Amino acid sequence: MSARREWLKNQPEGQTLERKSCYDRSSGVPRPRKFKEIMRDVAETVVAMANADGGAVVLGLEDDGTVTGVPERYNLKGAESYLRNLILPTLNVRAEEILLEGRRVWIFSVDWSPKVHRLSDGRYLYRIHDQNIPYDAGEIEAMKAARLKRPTEEQIIAGASLSDLDLDLVREVSKKTGLNLNLEETLLHYRLAEQVNEEWRLTLAALLLFGKDPTKWHPRCGLEFIKWRGTKRHTGTELNVIKRIRIEAPLVRLIEKAFSTIQQYIPERQVLVDLFFEERLEYPTFAWQEAIVNAVAHRDYSLRGMPVEVQLFDDRMEIRSPGELIPPVTLERLQKQERIHASRNPRIVRVLTDLGYMRELGEGIPRMFEVMEREGLRPPEFSLEGGCFVVTLRSEPVYRPETMQWLKQFDSLDLSRNQLRLLAYAYEHGGRFTSRAYQKLVGVDIYTASRDIKELIRKGIVRRTKPRGRVYEIVVPSSRPKEKPPELMALEPILREKGYIKNEDIRRVLGVNLARARDIASRLVALGWLEPQGERRWRRYVLRRDDIEQS
Repeated sequence: MSARREWLKNQPEGQTLERKSCYDRSSGVPRPRKFKEIMRDVAETVVAMANADGGAVVLGLEDDGTVTGVPERYNLKGAESYLRNLILPTLNVRAEEILLEGRRVWIFSVDWSPKVHRLSDGRYLYRIHDQNIPYDAGEIEAMKAARLKRPTEEQIIAGASLSDLDLDLVREVSKKTGLNLNLEETLLHYRLAEQVNEEWRLTLAALLLFGKDPTKWHPRCGLEFIKWRGTKRHTGTELNVIKRIRIEAPLVRLIEKAFSTIQQYIPERQVLVDLFFEERLEYPTFAWQEAIVNAVAHRDYSLRGMPVEVQLFDDRMEIRSPGELIPPVTLERLQKQERIHASRNPRIVRVLTDLGYMRELGEGIPRMFEVMEREGLRPPEFSLEGGCFVVTLRSEPVYRPETMQWLKQFDSLDLSRNQLRLLAYAYEHGGRFTSRAYQKLVGVDIYTASRDIKELIRKGIVRRTKPRGRVYEIVVPSSRPKEKPPELMALEPILREKGYIKNEDIRRVLGVNLARARDIASRLVALGWLEPQGERRWRRYVLRRDDIEQS
């Protein structure tokens, strides 16, 4: 019990754990909160947890784990009665009182429920990471239908016993998560087993997570890695499989085993960093590993004929997870990077979360977008194919290495990802853009586009081409790379001979078309190497004045 008490104080709050104080400190002096107000807070969280993955609310602890206790005048029986009146339909909330550091602490725990629960004021809530998020009636109805298909992991498996589990692995996980409970207590804590007349009955989740041979209970619960030659799948005499590896292990070990096995097959690419090329994996590590964790945790284990698959082609990686999406998750909401979470297997998810694989539930997909974009790669793609949810990561860069290097000068200006995308787009398209182009590029409305562009103007990064013009251009930065771009070095002989260059000179020397010549000229201007003179057909470019003086 002492180990559990330490866990309640030290475990980070999140999807399945929340600590609540009984005291109001807004005035600087701690004052007991009203009992009804406290219980409304508890009701909100247990409803949200019951609608998601289950969890526990610990009353009498501060957010940081400090024990402040429950005031003596509050009664646990009264709390249980009050909760029953706040939650519809009736929810089985297990309430217990323990002593921590000599103070009373109440624990309200719930499992995920096949019913969808609401508060007496009509609100439906859903737990995403450490927040209780409201959902509308339509989404709740979809969740109700989906929940009827979710109980696979909690099926009691006839003929299975504790001897089928790797008991050392159970103890190892208990220690890693900070529980430090014995074998039986760990299984009960995660609702992985039940005891009936001295006999232990195991769920499928327990056997998948900790089984000595998980495939005995589910023949395709592992992961299959396939490396293909080229960009398409071929069969028969044209079969182009280079490598096929079947990865099998209890789920708590499968993920790390998959990481180490697959990483050695991911090729490296050269990335320009501070004017030097560095070798990096073609796919950001977080992106493909997050996709694998989600595939293992959220797959439909009622589909016994398909494993999780990771397929590697010359131009992309596909992570395929058996099963459809669980409402309220949709392809559209994933593509919009909404902070959203739903579990088909809440007990498996809870163990993987406590082990740190899924610490920030609801944040993984937005972070995948972020790391792919940071590396200059295309955003993740999501699809449903043949009963599988597929995540596709492409190795094709969106922008050239020099564009990514140019963007680094804005690192200290606290720009949003959309603003950085706009600057990269403008840099690649002659240094100019319109509000309409920005709206289309990142999918924002005209008001958001106006606000973001005005902020770039205030920071001195862009300006209107005319006082009331609709076209914006990048302002020449105050600093530039020390090393001359290769295009400029190729054009320098003409600059020295004539004192200027024109688009036709760029086309002839570099062997590019007119549009590309204009882009190169605009980029050299944006980088601060050239200055434009004249308009339209009389436009020409000269070295910046300070470069002429230095030479």
